[in-house]
Amino acid sequence: MHQAVIWVYLWVNDNSVVELIGKIFIAVVSIIAALGFLLYGGRLFFMLRRFPIESKGRRKKLHEVGSVTAICFTCFLIRCFVVLLSAFDADASLDVLDHPVLNLIYYTLVEILPSALVLYILRKLPPKRVSAQYHPIR
Repeated sequence: MHQAVIWVYLWVNDNSVVELIGKIFIAVVSIIAALGFLLYGGRLFFMLRRFPIESKGRRKKLHEVGSVTAICFTCFLIRCFVVLLSAFDADASLDVLDHPVLNLIYYTLVEILPSALVLYILRKLPPKRVSAQYHPIR
């Protein structure tokens, strides 16, 4: 909601201070998301490590949780640094409309590739549980 208010204000009245505040807001949200993934993904990872070694699927889940946590943390951290850099350095603007290749590279690295990797890692759904009361007709 806050970001929408900033965008509307910028649309009505183009102000460089408000634009800076908007970029800092996005950077703060990105760093909070990165730290959230690190905190909760790390907690889940270490919780899974405490399970018995014989536990079924433990190794696969450790790999999944560790990979998703690392990918998401890294992407949000990169986004935070890039947005902060663009906020304080006029030459490092993210609005590169005249350079579509740079736009493609940036969004591929920080959005499309991580999303594709997470979807690939989590591609297999758990098997459906069959109710004890329901038995299919053969």
